[in-house]
Amino acid sequence: MTRRYPRTLSVGAHNTVIALNEHEVAKLFTGDTRSDIGSEAEKMQFANRVNGLVARFVRIEYSDEHGSEMLVMERLYPMDYRAYEFSKRELWFDVFEDELLQLHSAGFAHRDIRRPSDIGGEPYDNVLLTSKGLRLIDVGVSALKVKVGEKLFQRYVEEELKEIEQFKTHFLLR
Repeated sequence: MTRRYPRTLSVGAHNTVIALNEHEVAKLFTGDTRSDIGSEAEKMQFANRVNGLVARFVRIEYSDEHGSEMLVMERLYPMDYRAYEFSKRELWFDVFEDELLQLHSAGFAHRDIRRPSDIGGEPYDNVLLTSKGLRLIDVGVSALKVKVGEKLFQRYVEEELKEIEQFKTHFLLR
C-alpha cells in the first residue's frame, strides 16, 4: 500500500506531490533517488531560464517529517478550461505552442504532454490551465539536448509535436 501524506495533491507512478503552503508544493522522493531529484531540478531550472511554461523550481530540501527528499516548486491552481470561450482557449493554446517551441529551440523537450496509455489519470494531466495561461508540470522524463544528443532529441521533439496537435484538439474542441 502507498504511504499517505498529509496535504497530498496528487500521486503519480513514482512520486507524491504535497502542498507545503499556499505558494509551494513538494514532489517527494523516497529511497535512493539522488540522481532523479537532481536531474529533475536541473531540467526545471533549464526550462525556467528559457520561459515560464514549466512550473518554477524553488529548491531541493530534505523533510524529516516526511522522511524524504523534496523537489519544491511553485504551487499552481488549475482552472477548468471548459468554462472559457473558444477564442480565449485558442489564444492560450497559441502562447503554449510558441513557448514549447522556444523550449525545443533551446534544447528542452518535455516528453510528457500526453501520458502513456498504461499510466492512470487523464491523458493531459501534466498540462494545467492557470490564471497565467497553460503551464507544464512534471519534467521527470524530460530531455535536454546536451544530455541525450541531437538525433535522440530530434526524435523526442517530433513525437512531442504530434502530442501538441492531439492536445490542441482536446483543449479546443472538448
